[in-house]
Amino acid sequence: MKKNEGTKPETGSEDAKELAQKFEFDPKQGIDNPALSLTDDADLGSLLNARFCLLTKNGGGTFGFTLQQELGKKGLILRRLEIGSPAEQSRLKNGDRLLEVNGECVESMEYIRVVQKIQESGNRVLVTVLDEATYESVTALNKNVAELLPSQRCAPVAKPRLCHIQKDKLHPALGFGFSVFAPEGRTGAFYLSLINEGPADNVGVPSGARLLEVNGASVRKYSMPQLMRKLQGSGDKVTMLVVDPESEAFYEERRIPITAAMAEPRMLPYQARKMHLVKGLYGYGFLLRQEKNDMQLEGQFLREVESGLPAEKAGMKEGDRLLAVNGKNIEELEHNEVVNLIRSSGSQVTFLVIGADGDRFYSSMALSPLTFFEEEAAESQPGAAPNVSEMQEHSPTAPHLCHLTRGPLGFGFQLSNVKDEEEIYITQVVPGGPGDLGGLKEGDLLLEVNGRMVKKESYEKVVLYMQEAGDDMRLLVEREKVDSSEPHQGGEAGRTGLYSEPDIGLAYPKGNASGVKV
Repeated sequence: MKKNEGTKPETGSEDAKELAQKFEFDPKQGIDNPALSLTDDADLGSLLNARFCLLTKNGGGTFGFTLQQELGKKGLILRRLEIGSPAEQSRLKNGDRLLEVNGECVESMEYIRVVQKIQESGNRVLVTVLDEATYESVTALNKNVAELLPSQRCAPVAKPRLCHIQKDKLHPALGFGFSVFAPEGRTGAFYLSLINEGPADNVGVPSGARLLEVNGASVRKYSMPQLMRKLQGSGDKVTMLVVDPESEAFYEERRIPITAAMAEPRMLPYQARKMHLVKGLYGYGFLLRQEKNDMQLEGQFLREVESGLPAEKAGMKEGDRLLAVNGKNIEELEHNEVVNLIRSSGSQVTFLVIGADGDRFYSSMALSPLTFFEEEAAESQPGAAPNVSEMQEHSPTAPHLCHLTRGPLGFGFQLSNVKDEEEIYITQVVPGGPGDLGGLKEGDLLLEVNGRMVKKESYEKVVLYMQEAGDDMRLLVEREKVDSSEPHQGGEAGRTGLYSEPDIGLAYPKGNASGVKV
């Protein structure tokens, strides 16, 4: 982005070699090339041997890999796997291509959205990957790899369901509305028999479903007495991960782990709230603190909400956990980065938050509150904000936090400073490069480099900060509401040649501008 809970044994390397031999592509031979003789998608699909890897964070942190796109290469590529990380423990490999996140195909999804889906998965994420050699061999035939995956080629099955069940107070004898039975000789295999129109039936628990988790805890190693104690200890409400028999067979046959993050939510009791704040004479009226919640997980919490000020009027509650600022997920950002993001937003800002009970609920399930966030539901809440784009239409500037990972030829943009002015702008953003993929736009005003304010720093210092950043960089920029096709006017400009030839070292563009490769 450490405990491994299940992966498919990695046997893809030999299949990759075999496939690469069969599909050596020679464009000179055209359609008569023997490498194209195997064109049946079923044959190709049988050779893919995609791997399903479940990654679990230990005490927060990251999953331990970098996801990037590279010039001249197809697909979403896994790089920089950290030693001992969940990624390495799950036997992910450098160069693997990411195909699915929590059972959802991401092959044609925008890069930024894929990153968000991984972040929103919480402490666990299920990824489907394909080794580099196999992926490149299949795409050389202009085949859509995603369509060849078993999950895409077979008849669709129902998703697992994450169901929140409450006992019926008018009919307490019904309990949760189900009974449990277990096949003889199968440890941890529990199936549900439903009472017609009982609480479980009413929230969509499938008849005959297998029970996988209770309140975020796996029951795969439970005995029947242990399960009964777990259910009885739940009180009047319980959250269960279940899967119908047909879907269970589908996932088991393909050795695909079933997780809550890939499930369809049913009647979950808590939802992230969206609020729009407009700064008043005395500010917003709250304090942001970095704290640990009841599950000992770090987060950004909203405290000292002052009565009558904008934060309270927008619906902020004491102890709310901050999840996103102006649509940007901040769960993995440092405290100073979040503070600067809010400050740079100007006189108004949009938050996504979750209350203390909701934070406790999702943390116990090892999920982010944004995993099942629905924009339309948030819009209908009292005090909900317009969407970020609507908010920005009425603001002269809009802040954007951009995450960049260096590509083989740099970060894919240049810097420009106007003579006699202490401002540095983003220019010449290379289409498809790391800058473009990270969200940079031509004409962006640079505010921060990795949390360090640079708005009034010299051009040379900004270049130095970028050099010190290494291969990963966070840039906070301000986007003016002007036509980005119009260049900034001014005198002498300095630029960094971030896409210069890699063996040049120092690049010197034409004119009076000097450049340093970053």
